[in-house]
Amino acid sequence: MNDHSHNQSAKSNSSKNIAYAFVLNLSFALIELVGGLFTNSVAILSDAVHDFGDSLSLGVAWYLQKYSQKRGDRFYSYGYKRFSLLGSIFISLVLAIGSVFIIQESVKRIIEPQQAHAPGMIILAVIGIIVNGAAVLRLKHGTSHNERAVLLHMMEDVLGWIAVFIGAILMYFFDLPFLDPLMSLIITAWVLWNVYRNLRNTVKIMLQEVPQNVNIQELEDSLLTINEITSVHDLHLWTLDGENHILTLHAVVADETDSLTICNLKEKMREIASSLGIEHITIEIERTGEAGNCKYTHTCM
Repeated sequence: MNDHSHNQSAKSNSSKNIAYAFVLNLSFALIELVGGLFTNSVAILSDAVHDFGDSLSLGVAWYLQKYSQKRGDRFYSYGYKRFSLLGSIFISLVLAIGSVFIIQESVKRIIEPQQAHAPGMIILAVIGIIVNGAAVLRLKHGTSHNERAVLLHMMEDVLGWIAVFIGAILMYFFDLPFLDPLMSLIITAWVLWNVYRNLRNTVKIMLQEVPQNVNIQELEDSLLTINEITSVHDLHLWTLDGENHILTLHAVVADETDSLTICNLKEKMREIASSLGIEHITIEIERTGEAGNCKYTHTCM
């Protein structure tokens, strides 16, 4: 399988992975609702409401990931890949807002501890770890920013249920109701830090930062190793969504360079760019006597 086919498969899997997480999350939210009523646990009922909101954000993320696979048209010539970033931003904001409410509730429960039905919480925690863990395993190999945001979202749930499980066991044997909100505060702090990192990276992409996995100076040096190229300028590199990189540049060649040689050097330049994960490259050729004046654009058949 070539790189292009591999990338197409990865993009297709992104939508499937997010849809998988959505179905699991929504199903478990329904289980939480019933379980919360059965155990008379306000914490679990609150988490059920939280997960219903999460399911909404996952549904939006899935839709945007599917939408991002549309090809370019007269409205968006590069395609709709950047729409997947909106899903990443949306989920990150939902996590941030949800974390604020979790912090408020945790502080209240530390000040005024509340007892819950520990055995029922243990059972629900085990189910929660299994269900959300399955989603994490499915998403952990994802490459899109959207999948990373969803993975972070599901990791929050897994860690949250591990905290509930540990807290419920301790509360079952000891009178320590403050443990659950204390662990929730620690996990929420971890989630908020990762939300910040994800949003920061997404904003950098929107601002067309050079992809972090490509050293632009090394790229230029590699291009200059091609004998026919005397210099490179107006080199611009950015990424559409963190995966699909775009490169445009002007390459200067000697006046006597023939058409066949130009075609060959363009192919070499594309190979160098492709080795760095750059799929789309636009090359403008200038002859030495024309550089900075008029441009020589050559088309290879």
